[in-house]
Amino acid sequence: MAVVLLPAILAAEAGGKNRFDLDARTVGEALQSLPIADRLFDERGELRRLVNVYVDGVDVRDRGGLGCPLDGVETVRLVGAIAGG
Repeated sequence: MAVVLLPAILAAEAGGKNRFDLDARTVGEALQSLPIADRLFDERGELRRLVNVYVDGVDVRDRGGLGCPLDGVETVRLVGAIAGG
């Protein structure tokens, strides 16, 4: 099981809920099952560039990407990047 935590701005889009307890085999599967999946993934099914994902505090890119297995009780945290100028 994974615990997925959303930042306030995404929680607002998810009906005010910022925590989801999910049964998923991978990070990608967990994110796809969220009610805000359309906000996280682009039309090609790839994670949007400004969405950062951490599993137990480690960037998912350092753990194999969205295919990173979830085989315990991991905490998946989404963090939106700040961009602009």
